[in-house]
Amino acid sequence: MERLLQDILTRQRWLLRHGNAWRPPTDVYETDEAVVIRVEIAGLKPEDVLVALHDRWLVISGYRQDPTPKVAYHQLEIHYGEFHVEVYLPWALDADAAQAVYRDGFLIVTLPKKPPLTITVRTPRRLRVTKSEAGL
Repeated sequence: MERLLQDILTRQRWLLRHGNAWRPPTDVYETDEAVVIRVEIAGLKPEDVLVALHDRWLVISGYRQDPTPKVAYHQLEIHYGEFHVEVYLPWALDADAAQAVYRDGFLIVTLPKKPPLTITVRTPRRLRVTKSEAGL
């Protein structure tokens, strides 16, 4: 239920901020070592895409130009113009080691996970008190 509510609030916030921008298909998945975001944005050059990390948000945006002028559309399923993707990142990630690669129409952003924090818990050691025969 919480995830559904967050999805609804995220979509409403996104629409308010980005009005006419389209949102490309996006996969977010986790491996043992990293969180991976895969965005389908065929027909772009790497310099057409902006990837930014801000707080716990990954923001991907850009503009896909319609390559040829058209007199009329009979079917329109490919989006052109401004696009925008925001992904919330609740994991502890190493932002300095993040990588973004554009290949075969997909932007793949890899964010390595930070190693788990290890805290050593020691149990108190009790010392035995003995009676000394000599006066202190």
